[in-house]
Amino acid sequence: MSIDRIVMAFAGAVVLVSVTLAHFVSPWWLLLTGFVGLNLFQAAFTGFCPLAMILKRFGVRPGAAF
Repeated sequence: MSIDRIVMAFAGAVVLVSVTLAHFVSPWWLLLTGFVGLNLFQAAFTGFCPLAMILKRFGVRPGAAF
């Protein structure tokens, strides 16, 4: 898997976990969903993604975006 696919999979998993926690625990968990969305939005314009930087250091194959 490339960095791009791992970042998208991780973001999707965090959103799903956040929505599940918001449903069963507290609606405040939706703030995590908003944070992930904002981070994806800014990464689209700046190319800065902390997870992509970490994965690059671990030697994961780069993709087209990161």
